[in-house]
Amino acid sequence: MDETDDDVADRILEDITVVDLTTFVTGGFATLMLANQGAEVIKVERPNVGDDNRHSGPPFVEPNPDYDGPGKTAAENGESPYFWTINYDKLSVEFNLKTEAGLEALYDLVAEADVVVENFRPGTAERLDVGYGDLREVNEDIVYCSISAFGETGPWSDRPGYDLLVQGTSGIMSVTGPEDGDPVKVGLPQTDLITAMWAAFGIVGSLFRRELTGEGDRIEIGMHDASLPWLTKQAGKAFVGEEPERMGTKDPVLAPYQSFSTADGYLNVGCGNQKLWEELCVAIDREDLLEDDRFESNPDRVEHMDELEAELEAVFRDRPTEEWVDLLAEEHGLPVAPLYDVPTALDNEQTAARDVIREIEHPALGTVPVIEHPLNYEHAEAGFSGAPPLLGEDTEAILGELGYSEDEIAAMRADGAIPGER
Repeated sequence: MDETDDDVADRILEDITVVDLTTFVTGGFATLMLANQGAEVIKVERPNVGDDNRHSGPPFVEPNPDYDGPGKTAAENGESPYFWTINYDKLSVEFNLKTEAGLEALYDLVAEADVVVENFRPGTAERLDVGYGDLREVNEDIVYCSISAFGETGPWSDRPGYDLLVQGTSGIMSVTGPEDGDPVKVGLPQTDLITAMWAAFGIVGSLFRRELTGEGDRIEIGMHDASLPWLTKQAGKAFVGEEPERMGTKDPVLAPYQSFSTADGYLNVGCGNQKLWEELCVAIDREDLLEDDRFESNPDRVEHMDELEAELEAVFRDRPTEEWVDLLAEEHGLPVAPLYDVPTALDNEQTAARDVIREIEHPALGTVPVIEHPLNYEHAEAGFSGAPPLLGEDTEAILGELGYSEDEIAAMRADGAIPGER
């Protein structure tokens, strides 16, 4: 039968269930991306402890002391706002996978699911009896994604790893920071987020393949591998025998393409072609730079980047950032923009106009802010509708949906497979 418009889900992954066995950022952001597209994401967390990300802070936010619903705050000091940003619109269950009943409950959950994501060190999932082979026996069509620091092969495969380590091994730190300074970590957990986006992309691709073939799949991804394709320009230099270097905010192949100090802050200027360079010189009343042999073409400007920076910095220091933006971006349509701090990035007229920051009702906190994801479809919906979950708040409800009776749930409590009543 032909599919009609009425048969198509409003949200692309609306009928997909994801079992999230991950902790911290890499797997959590991958499943967050799936939740944003409508997937039901169920976090399986350690009883009374939960995802390590729940304890990341300060800051922490104290829940409403009158809240008496399901779930609880995992951190001693309250809820972590960092945890919120990775876990909107998810459900939380607490299963002790080291008990027979807890493991059986997970198997029952996986039997009804479409996707499983884990980020244990290689070999750990198999030792816990939750590896791909174990769960494929429960659900042969499962899409199973394994994330680790360095992948499951190679001499580094047994090493633990975090974003900091992979920023180092991937070369990212070697090209980040001032040119005369030490290597610098990117201020975001960049390799965590890079890997998460590859994982989400791979999962959706596997789900599409499953629609075509009826077969599930396993995706194996290492953070180190995931980060290398992002080197792009720097890799291009290395491929021809050149060593990329730290350049501050400068670019290795374009000039001017960097930050400049203004009278009260900073201005980012990105001239991506010759026409823009010429228009910039006219707009700042420095047509003389167009006659300077050092700056005639982009290769010339890249070769004489320091001299170019000195010339332009002397100009930009004369006015505040906002005046330059008004003149160059608004009046002349040139690619310049202010350099904002994080609070201003989250709260400005452009962010507000795009409805990127919203508030979501939270049962124990009143409301929490949410950063929406940027996909805007013409014929589908996306977005978050649920708050980040309290630890274990959905345990009993999901067990009930799986067919567990009240007596069976009580027995699981007694066996330590799930936490006792609280």
